Order: sequence, then C-alpha cells, then structure tokens
Amino acid sequence: MAQRFVAKPGAGIASFPALVAILGGFTAGTAYTYVRKLGLSGVKGPVIVFSFSVFSTLILLPNILLNYHPMSVKQFVFLVLAGCSAAIAQLSVTAAYQNAPARDISVFDYSQVVYAAMFGFLLWGEIPDAWSFLGYAIIIGTAFGKWYWMTKRSPS
Repeated sequence: MAQRFVAKPGAGIASFPALVAILGGFTAGTAYTYVRKLGLSGVKGPVIVFSFSVFSTLILLPNILLNYHPMSVKQFVFLVLAGCSAAIAQLSVTAAYQNAPARDISVFDYSQVVYAAMFGFLLWGEIPDAWSFLGYAIIIGTAFGKWYWMTKRSPS
C-alpha cells in the first residue's frame, strides 16, 4: 500500500517504472538471500561479486552490441570511475550480508527511498507531495519497526 503513495501507479507513465522498481526490489532481495547463503557456505566475496558482474555483462551484451555508440574520453573516465565505485560498494554490501543477518542490514537499504526522492528533486525537479511523504514514512517506519521487533525477539 505504501508504494502507491510513493510510486503513484495511476499517474500514467509512472506505472511502468513502479513495476520495474518492484521487480528490482524482489530480485535484489533474492540476490542478497543467496549472497548470505553463499557466504555461509564459504564462497569468498570477490568471487560472488565477479560472478554477478560476469552474469550482468553477458545478459546485457546483446543490447550493448546492438546499440553501440563510441564514448568520448570524458565519458570513458566517468564510466571507469562509476565502475570502480560500484565494485567497492558491491564488495562492501556482499561482506555485510555475509557477516550479519539480513534483518540487521536490510533496514539500511530503505534509505534508498530517501535518496531517490532527493535525486528526483535535484535532477528532475520532482516535488514530492504530502502522500509521497506519508509513503516514505510508512516504508521507513515499517522497516525500522520490523528490524526493532526482530532484534528484540531473537538476540543474535
């Protein structure tokens, strides 16, 4: 229900991006579950991140080849910097999910709702309405409440 406040699926074009976001959230949750399982099985973090990168590259390769456009030097530098940042972030997230229960880490994942709202405002001039803020509060409040409840219920 809270995603209706934030994504506003009845707003025309926003329904497809909302569907993509929900699918992305589902696949991310599934991936983090397997990262934890692989980590507990002894698979090293860099191997997991490398495998993920190879899989992503192979899946996107046909699209890259069909829509290839040469990059400028500046674009190439930014691409390399973004790739390095993403690799460091992915190694960090993988290490976190390998070393702690998902319930302790996933609560921080919901900060992306705040970042998405900020980037939407700063980059595209999207002004959140009162319903959006209610949606943010429901999503973050529910995540924090569940984390707090699970922490009190079963000590690590």
